[in-house]
Parts: sequence; structure tokens; C-alpha cells
Amino acid sequence: MRTYLGRVMRDISRKIAGDAALEGRFSKLLLLARRIHEQQQRQSGTKVYSLHAPEIECIGKGKAHRPYELMAWTTPVLGGKVEPREAAAGAQAMSNTNIATIGIDLRKNTFHVVGLDATGAIILRKKRLRNQLDQSLGNVPRCLIGMEACAGAHHLGRKLEKLGHQVQLLPAQYVKPYLKGHKNDFRDAEAIAEAAQRPTMRFVPVKSAEQLDLQALHRVRSRLVTQRTAVINQIRGFLLVRGLPVRQGAAALRLALPQILSAPKDGLSSRVIQLIQDLAEDWRYLDRRVASMTKEIDELADQDPHCRRLMSAPGVGPIISSAMVAAIGTGDTFHKGRDFAAWLGLVPKQISTGDRTILGRISRRGNRYLRTLFIQGARAVLLHRQSWPRHGFAARLEAASKRLHSNVLVVALAAKLARMAWSMLAKGRDYDANRLGRTA
Repeated sequence: MRTYLGRVMRDISRKIAGDAALEGRFSKLLLLARRIHEQQQRQSGTKVYSLHAPEIECIGKGKAHRPYELMAWTTPVLGGKVEPREAAAGAQAMSNTNIATIGIDLRKNTFHVVGLDATGAIILRKKRLRNQLDQSLGNVPRCLIGMEACAGAHHLGRKLEKLGHQVQLLPAQYVKPYLKGHKNDFRDAEAIAEAAQRPTMRFVPVKSAEQLDLQALHRVRSRLVTQRTAVINQIRGFLLVRGLPVRQGAAALRLALPQILSAPKDGLSSRVIQLIQDLAEDWRYLDRRVASMTKEIDELADQDPHCRRLMSAPGVGPIISSAMVAAIGTGDTFHKGRDFAAWLGLVPKQISTGDRTILGRISRRGNRYLRTLFIQGARAVLLHRQSWPRHGFAARLEAASKRLHSNVLVVALAAKLARMAWSMLAKGRDYDANRLGRTA
């Protein structure tokens, strides 16, 4: 290393000899290089050193036909001041007027921004803190901004739309094919910018604050229902281990539990009885929380015109209608009802090749929560057979029930309900049994 540094110093000195401007420019750097070259490993006092070798790197290595470009990396112990390097290509200010597309890789506190011009070349590569991003992008002319649809993307998307930018949110699995080389944050942002320009890309619509609030209510309610089911199963398991089976269903357990606890059997110890009583209290608490959340969702659904319109369809109540509005808004993202049903995963999975159409089980992709709700709604419609003629389902369901398994029939009806619900939401009309064959 010492020999290499000495040769670099010699070559630079020969190149700049006789040129006052270059000698003045390289004087400090050559002085720094001589200090590094002359210092000993065990010498006492202040030393010049670096965490990254080589200490000084010379571009050209004596073979270039232009003056050397000298770059130095030193630690803060250096008394002198090294002039900063000039900005490299692709690291210009955020106010570049040639930016056509921006890709942002979102993180908790820092964002990585990559800008492309109209030809797709990288002309911007910056790292910004969360509180700096708004001001930085506010200086950029209106352009296309792409982000992955993740936590915080909808909030940031609304803020950027207010600045006049066109914001596109992309599913993460659609960005992955555009990633080149090893993964890092800047390459992720570059892949996002590339994917955002594709005309056939499927984007996620930016949700409003009201949609996110409604979605939060549904997620809290879903968590509470899951916890309540876990408590019920745990009580049932404790009783079954001690030889006390209870008929299936939460209502049956609710009725049997007081009698079991009031007249305990030989298999139930006092400790287990106390545990079951505590679990029963948790059950009652979760019932109150679920009822409170359900009431709040019902009130919001009654106030929203889109939810009221959806609730006119069979099998669709406040929970399904509000969950659908929270997920897709007015349904503008989808071109037709079949696209919405496919997004929910209610259509067969296609594995076709060689001019052969192969259809398997349903794909189960997309919004699992909303898909489950539509299947439950379809099951409720099938249970009330007397309502089929009123809803216009009688002829179709009678014929289908003779040739399809009950579970297959439920999923087929759920897909039909999803297509009808999208048609009502996107086209702004109430349910009409006479138009059943022509909707979606």
C-alpha cells in the first residue's frame, strides 16, 4: 500500500508540474498523502488514517489524458479539511425539471427516492427522512410517483396528490420482477419506478381517510371475534379433557356452562372451576366489545349511501357492505364484476398450457376477509329457501343444487353475489331481481 501510494504521489506531481492552478488544487491533498506515506505504524501522536482502504484513490493511475481526480476518505481526527467531491451523475437536486417518474421505497423513518427521465435513465438518487420528503417533492414538477402499497402508503399518497403529483400504488409481488441485481433500498425504488410506468400494471387505488377508519374497525372486530372463538374452544377443551363433552356451537356451551359450574362433577377441581369462570368472564367481555364494534359499523353503514345501496342485495348486510366499501371504494379499479370476483379469489385457479384449459380449485387470492364474508352471505341465502323466488334465484339455485355439491354451490353463489355487488356499487343502482341475468 505504501509503495502504491508513493507511485500515485509521484505521478500526480509530474502531471501538475508547471501548472499553478493544479498545484494549488492538489497541494492540500498531496500534503495529506505525504503524511500518510511517512507515518509509522507505532508512532505516537496524531495519525491520519481511514476506515476504508485505500486511503487515497487516484482515478486514471497515470494513464489518463486529463488531470487526475483525487478522492480522499479520512476520519474526524484529521486537523485539515478535505474539499467535498462534486455530486455524481444521478444525485442532482430534487428540483430537477427533467424528472418524469419517481419511485419511493418506503420505510419507517427514511425513504429512498429514485427519479427517471422520459427515456428511463436515472437522474435522481436521494435518501430522505420522513419529515423532509414533503418539502423535497414539493419542489419537483408534477410527475408520476410510484410506491408499494404498504403501511403508510395511502396517507403519503394523499399528501402527494395534493401537491399535484400522479400517485400509483403497486402490489409488492408485481414489483419483484423489475428488481435487478442484489437487493438494496435504492434498487427497490428503481424497480418501483420501472413498474409504475407499465401500461398493463395493476395498481391499488389510494384509500381515503374514511376508508382506512372503516377498515380499522373491521380489523379490530375480526381480531375480537378470533379471540372470542379461542376462549370458547379453550373452555370446551378443558371440559372435554375431564370427560364433560358439550354439544357443538357457542350457544350450546353458553347454556350448559352455568349448570356445569353450579353442580361440579368429580373430574373438575376447584382450580379448574376458577379457571373456567375467569374464561367465561373473558367471553362476556369479548361479547360486549364485539357488540360495540358491530353497532358502530352498523351506524356508519346506515349513513353511507353506497352501503345502503349494497344492503338491498340478498345476503349482504352492514358488515359485508361496509367491508366492501372500505376495500375498493366505488369499485373504479375493476372493469367488470368478474374481475372483482377473481380479485377476491372466488374463481377457479387456471393452469392452462398447450391449448388445454385446466381449472382447479378456487384461487383464494386477494382479500381473504371479504371473501369469507361473501361466502357466509351466500350460505345464509341458501339456508332461507323460501326467499329464493323473491330474489330471483329460484330457477338457477334449484337446477344447480341438483348437480353441484353444497360447498361448490355456496362458492358459486358467493361469486355471483360479488359480481352483483360490484355492479351495484360501480353503476350506482339498487338491486333489481328482474335484471339479475344482465348484471355484471
